[in-house]
Amino acid sequence: MARRASRFRGRGKKTQVFDIDITSLLDILTILLVFLLQSYNSSGVIINVPKDIELPRSASESLNNFGVNIQVSKSQIWVDDAEVVNAETADKTQLYDEGGRRIVPLYNELVKIKETIKQSEKLSPDAKKFSGVANLVVDKSLKYNYLKRVMYTCAAAGFKEFKFVVLTNE
Repeated sequence: MARRASRFRGRGKKTQVFDIDITSLLDILTILLVFLLQSYNSSGVIINVPKDIELPRSASESLNNFGVNIQVSKSQIWVDDAEVVNAETADKTQLYDEGGRRIVPLYNELVKIKETIKQSEKLSPDAKKFSGVANLVVDKSLKYNYLKRVMYTCAAAGFKEFKFVVLTNE
């Protein structure tokens, strides 16, 4: 009896090649990869928009460049999240110069930032280079005359390339 049991023991187990069809799995992974690549933003620029600023909308999509972030509302100006100008509390006689074309506190802050970047360039070869880019976050209800003053002030301080930050239409 033991012989018969040992004879039949191996018959039920046949070695077969286990084959899996992974075509559909690869299709799903490819689709996921495409969606992830389309939604990936590599700019790395993060801007905190103050609640007083309502951004205009845009249909074009472009990545921001690294530069100084200048946020402008009707009564305030921030440079890299630090308030530089508050028109409600500032002395109006010392706010503008060059015939009312240049905003003095904004100019002074931008010159300090430019000098800091230039100093770090000299000290370290790996430091961020001065690009002269100003990312402007401007309230859409702001008068063009005031925006022109802000742009003139930026250009006078050495930031001559402007990137306007807007909301995209979705």
